[in-house]
Amino acid sequence: MNESGLCLSGTVVADSQTVVHDGAVAVEGSEIVAVGAREDVLERYPDFPEQSYDVLVPGVVGGHIHSVQSLGRGIADDAELLDWLFDHVLPMEASLSAEEMRAAAELGYLEMIESGTTTCIDHLSVSHADEAFEAAGELGIRGVLGKVMMDKDSPDGLQEDTEEALAETERLVQKYHGSFDDRIRYAVTPRFAVSCTEECLRGSRRIADEYDGVRIHTHASENQDEIATVEAETGMRNVEWLHEVGLTGEDVVLAHCVWTDEREREILAETGTHVTYCPSSNMKLASGVAPIVDYLDRGINVALGNDGPPCNNTLDPFTEMRQASLLQKVEALDPETVPAEEIFEMATVNGARAAGFDRLGKLKEGWRADVVGLSTDVTRATPIHDVLSHLVFAARGDDVEFTMVDGEVLQQEGTVTVADAEEIRSRAAEFAEQYTPEDAPVAGSAD
Repeated sequence: MNESGLCLSGTVVADSQTVVHDGAVAVEGSEIVAVGAREDVLERYPDFPEQSYDVLVPGVVGGHIHSVQSLGRGIADDAELLDWLFDHVLPMEASLSAEEMRAAAELGYLEMIESGTTTCIDHLSVSHADEAFEAAGELGIRGVLGKVMMDKDSPDGLQEDTEEALAETERLVQKYHGSFDDRIRYAVTPRFAVSCTEECLRGSRRIADEYDGVRIHTHASENQDEIATVEAETGMRNVEWLHEVGLTGEDVVLAHCVWTDEREREILAETGTHVTYCPSSNMKLASGVAPIVDYLDRGINVALGNDGPPCNNTLDPFTEMRQASLLQKVEALDPETVPAEEIFEMATVNGARAAGFDRLGKLKEGWRADVVGLSTDVTRATPIHDVLSHLVFAARGDDVEFTMVDGEVLQQEGTVTVADAEEIRSRAAEFAEQYTPEDAPVAGSAD
């Protein structure tokens, strides 16, 4: 942490309603100590060194991420969800050694740091979860991570004994929840109802209730075939079944929720369950369009997530903001639907609520010092009539030059300071070669 203090100046987007055009953010230790006009902040903290960026924003929260799928970027294009998952992505996950899992997680976290995601709710895999926890802790990301549980109808190498899955989850909770100065917390993570028994799902609730601050993170109602499978087995629709086994509530994050009926939406609203909207993934897998406007109208907290590199194929949060708004406008045939301000909230303070971190998601005195600085020295940033519009509709992760988490600088002037980025990319590329599709064109070749 930067114990001596630092003053960051530029156009400060403190939240969706507050922009200070010649502003500054003063950081001391892990906390923001002042936000306001640059002249005033510098006068209050004259001994703090100043660093200037064109635009300063709160760190973005990835409300549903699969960091360890990073080695599979591009291996399963043009496939429907269940085929994509069971024919391509799960076999890849099952084959990963501990060393490969570490490389995949590091690659995912590196991309987040480089593109402005400072907090993630991360859905790992069945095995070698320790590797991702250690990688997140060492690279400085803030995260709510969880080992995946799969105890039925799962591929070889991933299917577990129920009691062993729950026991391993509890071991990881005890080891990592609140670790790395409370930057890293735990989410109990059953993959989804299709691959988890009732015993596993109810056990997830039991563990979350036993440990203060532990959350639950799973997929729900992403695809119509998934819903039909759950209904055939349980007699209930997906969200209804999750509610029956205890997997709704303020401590629960459900990714996707594309296909929900009236009763399921009532359950989400009544229980305070969080929903993560993953528009790029939903479009690429042709899963459908999540009813985000209806969720927001009901007071349901909606976060924003990239999902995984094999179904996105990027963890760029600014690209996701753009997709999130445009898709809803097309669905509603209404250009006023989910404006930039609402999307920015999904990506910041709403995501922080879903992750369970207080004092996070805004640049505000007394709040956690997660700050991102962007350059506007690109043609698509000329002119900027409205900085919120620019951030949501024109900015990209490549514009990020500065990334701070808990007062620690992870990236400065476009260079990651907490790891050797080139080494991470090189190791990951080497491990990923085994997953290259046989019919993939060779780079540089021509007919």
